[in-house]
Amino acid sequence: MARCLIVDDSSVIRKVAKRILASADMMVTEAANGQEAIDMSAHEMADIIIVDSSLPDMDSSDLVRRLMALPADFKPHILLCLSELDLGAIMRAKRAGAKGYMLKPFTRAQLLEHFREFRFAA
Repeated sequence: MARCLIVDDSSVIRKVAKRILASADMMVTEAANGQEAIDMSAHEMADIIIVDSSLPDMDSSDLVRRLMALPADFKPHILLCLSELDLGAIMRAKRAGAKGYMLKPFTRAQLLEHFREFRFAA
């Protein structure tokens, strides 16, 4: 079973994404901020991590960089989630190690399509 970590300060976004992904045979955990995501990932790295572009405690590209630097058997597929298109934020996150991005609000089909792409890219 694939593991996903959703990092977003919005409990609504986390709840919606978790409901969609949990029904897709995936174990989903949540973090409300970057430090919580780092702490959780240091213990057990998720296969796929969705990172909100505007976290309350750190820049999203810093979080991506720190997650990619954690010692693990594999590097996670990280997806940046933005409320509006910001090419600068996307490029910074990609340079830090993110594999892609998606826009909020997302539909069930959009979210699942991103996960299909990541599973085949592994």
